[in-house]
Amino acid sequence: MALFDEEPRKKKLVHEIGQDLATLSVGELAERIDLLREEISRLETEKAAKSTTRSAADALFKR
Repeated sequence: MALFDEEPRKKKLVHEIGQDLATLSVGELAERIDLLREEISRLETEKAAKSTTRSAADALFKR
């Protein structure tokens, strides 16, 4: 397979906090919102897991 036969790779969507939004289309804004909602969910899941682990450790070492 030649180098030029490959399909171009889609650039990974990245959002920077505080980024200028004026140049983004409505569709791009919707994509960013979805991306950020997924990231918030991922962060909340990790926070809950760490909180559970912390509570278990506190209960174990509590006198």
